[in-house]
Amino acid sequence: MSALDKAKNKIEDLGGQAKEAGGKVTGDKSTENEGKADQVKANLKDAGEKIKDVFK
Repeated sequence: MSALDKAKNKIEDLGGQAKEAGGKVTGDKSTENEGKADQVKANLKDAGEKIKDVFK
């Protein structure tokens, strides 16, 4: 996995965490759910990168 891809995935995960927390604080379920979705997406991308590394 390239360091750049890993960093992008981590930034997306952290952004999702922030969005989720903001949604909880304001009571905005939509924003909270978007944050959770962003985190899941980042985790899936990270898993995909790890699988690519196995086959290199």
